[in-house]
Amino acid sequence: MTQTLSPAAPDDWPAIRALLDAASLPTADLQEDHIDRFLVASGGGAVVGCVAVEPYGEAGLFRSLAVAPEARGAGLGGRLTEAAEARARDAGLRRLVLLTTTAALFFEGRGWVPLDRADVPAAVRRASEFTSTCPASAVCLGKSLFPRHPGAPRRGTVR
Repeated sequence: MTQTLSPAAPDDWPAIRALLDAASLPTADLQEDHIDRFLVASGGGAVVGCVAVEPYGEAGLFRSLAVAPEARGAGLGGRLTEAAEARARDAGLRRLVLLTTTAALFFEGRGWVPLDRADVPAAVRRASEFTSTCPASAVCLGKSLFPRHPGAPRRGTVR
C-alpha cells in the first residue's frame, strides 16, 4: 500500500486519536485545535500514521509518532519522522526534543542524541509531556535541525 504524507485536516482528528490510543501514547493534553501541528500518512482511504511537533520558540517538542499495525515495517515511521523534522526546520525551529519509553533506538538511529532534561529549553520543559503526561523514566532525546558546527559536542547538548 502506498502512503501519502500531508498536513492533517480536521476530518483526520478521530483517526489520529484512535492511532494514538492504540499505541498507548498520551492524548489527554491534545485538543482538536492542535490539528495544525500534525502530519498524517494516508493509504487505502484511511489514516495509517501520524506525528506532531509543538513549537516553543526556536525549539519544538516532537510527539505522537504512531503507525497503524498494518502499515508497519515499510519505513513509514522513518518517513513521518523526516517529514516532521523538515516541516519544523522550514518553520524556523532550530532543534527538536522528545520523550520516549519505547523508541529510543529508533530515534538514535536517525541522529537523535540522549539529552539531559536540564538541557532542554525551559519552554519545552513546561510542556505537559515533561510536567505530567510522560513518566520520569522516559528517555529524553534531542536533535539539532541544522548542521553541526566543528568542535560542537556530539552528545547531550542540543541548545
